[in-house]
Amino acid sequence: MNDFAAIDFETANNERSSVCSVGIVIVRNGEIVDSFYSLIQPEPNYYNYWCSRVHGLCRRDTDCAPVFPEVWARVEPLIQGLPLVAHNKPFDEGCLRAVFRVYRMDYPDYEFHDTLAASRRAFPHLPSHQLQVVAGACGFNMGQHHHALADAEACARIALKIL
Repeated sequence: MNDFAAIDFETANNERSSVCSVGIVIVRNGEIVDSFYSLIQPEPNYYNYWCSRVHGLCRRDTDCAPVFPEVWARVEPLIQGLPLVAHNKPFDEGCLRAVFRVYRMDYPDYEFHDTLAASRRAFPHLPSHQLQVVAGACGFNMGQHHHALADAEACARIALKIL
């Protein structure tokens, strides 16, 4: 796969619709050509301890952030016509579907691919298939794990190697 958009969401709480940040990395002709990152005011708008502990974001980070439809209006032209790739597709696709539902937006049935499932086939010997472990196996050293843009870039690098 040479053309795709890697996507990663972080959530504020256990509700899939509570996306509080998104990272997108655009790949064309096998090369990373663009990226996008934004904080998002989550819906519902509260943070639980465990989610904040994972990604480091809290309510004060997103109180002035745009709501999802405003962010997606900027994302949509970037990803138009591209399949989406995520590490653990059920989570990220579930977030996207949930937040579209909350805002009563028409979901366009994005084509999704999963680097987690692909990594289990490509690297059965790994002790775990967490994003940072698989990225390392693909020769990419992640910086800030659980920052949506860093995770999207790692996902893109993995996809370029194994999809």
